[in-house]
Amino acid sequence: MSVNNKEPETISLCDMVDDLVHDESEINEDQNNVDLSLDDSNQPFACNRHSEPHLDMVFENLEAVRAYYNAYAKRKGFSIRVNHTRKNKDKIRVGIEYVCSKEGLCRQCYEDNERTAPECAETRVGCKAMIGLKKVDDTWIVCKFVEGHNHELLTPKSTSLLRGHRVITSAQKNLIDTLYESNIAPSKIISVLSKKSGGDYNVGCIPADIQKILGFVCAIEVDEYGCMHNCFWTNARSRIAYQYFGDVVTFDATYQTNHYKMPFVPFIGVNHHHQSVMFGFALLVNETAESYTWLLKTWLNAMPGNPPSTIITNDDKAMAKAIVDVFPDATHRLCMWHLLQKVPKQLSHVYNKYPHLQEEFYHCIHDTITIEEFKIEWSKIMMKYGLGDNDCSFCAGMSTTQRSESVNKFFKDYVRSSTMISDFVYQYELALNARYLKEKERDVKTKNSVPILKTCYKLEAEAAKVYTRKIFMKFQEELFCSKKYKASKYHEEEVKKIYKMVGHGKESPFYEMSLDIVETKAYCTCHIFKFVGIICRHILAVFVKKSLVHFLPSHYILEKWTINAKKHIVHDISSDVVQVEPQVSSTMMRNSLMLQFLEVAEVKSQLKKQYKHLGKTL
Repeated sequence: MSVNNKEPETISLCDMVDDLVHDESEINEDQNNVDLSLDDSNQPFACNRHSEPHLDMVFENLEAVRAYYNAYAKRKGFSIRVNHTRKNKDKIRVGIEYVCSKEGLCRQCYEDNERTAPECAETRVGCKAMIGLKKVDDTWIVCKFVEGHNHELLTPKSTSLLRGHRVITSAQKNLIDTLYESNIAPSKIISVLSKKSGGDYNVGCIPADIQKILGFVCAIEVDEYGCMHNCFWTNARSRIAYQYFGDVVTFDATYQTNHYKMPFVPFIGVNHHHQSVMFGFALLVNETAESYTWLLKTWLNAMPGNPPSTIITNDDKAMAKAIVDVFPDATHRLCMWHLLQKVPKQLSHVYNKYPHLQEEFYHCIHDTITIEEFKIEWSKIMMKYGLGDNDCSFCAGMSTTQRSESVNKFFKDYVRSSTMISDFVYQYELALNARYLKEKERDVKTKNSVPILKTCYKLEAEAAKVYTRKIFMKFQEELFCSKKYKASKYHEEEVKKIYKMVGHGKESPFYEMSLDIVETKAYCTCHIFKFVGIICRHILAVFVKKSLVHFLPSHYILEKWTINAKKHIVHDISSDVVQVEPQVSSTMMRNSLMLQFLEVAEVKSQLKKQYKHLGKTL
């Protein structure tokens, strides 16, 4: 391949408009039929696109063949599909046939089979229309063509509604996304596309296609009378977010019920700014293990990617049973926030009698480090206040795993007990838009400013470039507080050193930290990194004071907490690989070109001659 180092010629928008205006005299006035349709295909044709198929036609590749025959089918009033292909002994394709979609006959069903679903309409009637091609050298040549159909053909307008001719272009996809993010309903979006395309038949898609790319999923379970039993819904934005942040999920049924006394159940995760992110919602007719099992299976089927590794719920036996059935490999934890809400209510008589109980209770939960230490403190409280026979229970080690934010408080602005079922989906979209906007605000804040450093450590400056602002502040707090601890080495095992960590001027509590010098990996009994995903102050104290590292080791940086958490490619709900967070430069270039095209279109749409010339040029 030769390389041309010549500077590319730059053509301005004004020059292009001037050229179009000055070249109008060269247009053949007899060319009245100008094809203004937009086609994403850039494949060259070896023949006129509007010609009739015939034997010995030559095409450069199969993409050109399909595009040509599909365009022919659209003009004639039918749709096409691939029938079969032929390969040689080297497994290389050497022949292919494109047939009418009504080719062949459906297999006969046995009459004694009971059908639970409505009968589908018959679509195949044995039509013989087709075009066959064989490969010769690097080209494809038409070797067989059957023109006649055994069924009525549609008009060109009606043909555009057939599945094979419904295509959402890239430009339409961008417009649909923009309208949807502006809270325009899918039913309204099709109206906008219709107006821009000059009519419903010119849109190229139907409302169901828009619903598909938006990824809206709704599942309803009905009872034996056909009435709604349970309902679940989510959309593309939530399903894509799950692929980034679906490792830990909060599944909670303690939120407000609606007008029909149905519990409102949200699925919540945490994004890279430590904000709540939504993965879907449900309304349940009851809180039985059967309802929860249906919901968890439905939700899991709607979410792309792997099941969550950790599920956090409130204390509910039916919910726990469903989680074991649906997510046998997930770690199930009880929510600290809900447990702390229940304790004062269930132990109110003891709280009133013993004023110091609450202080000791919180000390046991938040200040104990190891499981053994927690059990000792817990036993002391049980014996001291005579709570041994109380039914209230607790899960050890949960004090460092939960966020203090109450999502319930957020939903009160969108969902009330008087909210009708028909309004829940709309309110969900509003809530989702509000959360999405907050996330974008944090993105801008992170990218548009530099945090103030509190230390002179290079480690801190490097972390500021990696973490989002919220997560960096948490890391910065750990780094700053590491100065308050002193490390005393009291054991050594080959490449591992064991340190005892304690605050300056204190004898307790102390933490034990083991350090692998070779791999710069450490383990601390505080478990902060394991539960939160941020390296703790005790490990940082050794790293910094012993000058072991100047950069944060990669194994201590969770991608979930970084600025680039949403930069990797994920699979969209339509099974196409998409970049959810496109590069800013690409977005700016597309928007800039769109504005320029609009300016040109505005100038050239004033006169019919200019309109035709611009259409032909495009």
